[in-house]
Amino acid sequence: MPSLTPAVVLFHAQDCHLCAAARRVVVAAREELHFDLAEIDITGDSELEGRYREFLPVVEIDGRRAFTYFVPPEALRRKVAQARAAESTL
Repeated sequence: MPSLTPAVVLFHAQDCHLCAAARRVVVAAREELHFDLAEIDITGDSELEGRYREFLPVVEIDGRRAFTYFVPPEALRRKVAQARAAESTL
């Protein structure tokens, strides 16, 4: 049976004020919505910096890019709920 817990990944970098703001939103939503969260600091990783640096912060939900630059709390809640609903139909 598939997990009904969406996987959220927050890509961030050191000294990134938008990343800090996004992290606050994601962590608060996690407490409410109970999803898996991985935080990946891209600082010093040339491959990840090449892929994500100009879009930071980046939030992916179940492997799909969901947000760049800003994470509106209501939009995050909606996308996590949509991911959970999609997983329940598998």
